[in-house]
Amino acid sequence: MDQPCSYEELRACLHDIARVNSLTFAHRPTLSWLNQLVETMPVPAAPLRIVDVGCGYGDMLRRIDAWATKRKIPVTLTGIDLNPDAIRAAREATAPTQRIDWLVGDALSDHPTGDTDVVLSTLLTHHLPNPEIVRFLGWMEQTAQRGWFINDLHRQPVPYHLFRLWARFSNWHAFVRYDGPVSIRRSFVAGDWESLCTAAGIALRKVSIREYRPARLCVGRIK
Repeated sequence: MDQPCSYEELRACLHDIARVNSLTFAHRPTLSWLNQLVETMPVPAAPLRIVDVGCGYGDMLRRIDAWATKRKIPVTLTGIDLNPDAIRAAREATAPTQRIDWLVGDALSDHPTGDTDVVLSTLLTHHLPNPEIVRFLGWMEQTAQRGWFINDLHRQPVPYHLFRLWARFSNWHAFVRYDGPVSIRRSFVAGDWESLCTAAGIALRKVSIREYRPARLCVGRIK
């Protein structure tokens, strides 16, 4: 999706990735972590400020909006992505009642620090080289006042082969059928995250590295 393509093509890919996310319960780890976070907090005097970096189609933030509404938790939600067409698709898929700000830009250079409680990312880090992941971890640690959470894939053979088999019988966009196994191969095991956090200067005792089935390995930090 980083290659030139029409807006319609990109939107179709993002829509089908969101379908896969829903079918594989991909939102559950992030919502579970947010539940843990708010349980450690006093009753907030101001909205919880959440930024989703590399938000893509925005389905995670729309789920968080529903979660916050159900729990009566005041939030301000911001999605930021480098791709303007991804932000356009996220806006189009968002109901008027969902108050989410969608921004085009590089979060690490364009988003102001000091005004964010929580930084999230989903299916972003496996696209980055290790030095950029280390930089991103350091930025999240500096920026997020209450905590951060990375939701990504677990590099395991069973999810890899199951996805390949599942994709053969799906009607997903061809890019999604191809990219799923590639993304699993490029993702992480726990030892990878231990090395990356250490390189970013984040003590391992301060982070949680946890598997969520199927095929998720997530890294979180509650301050």
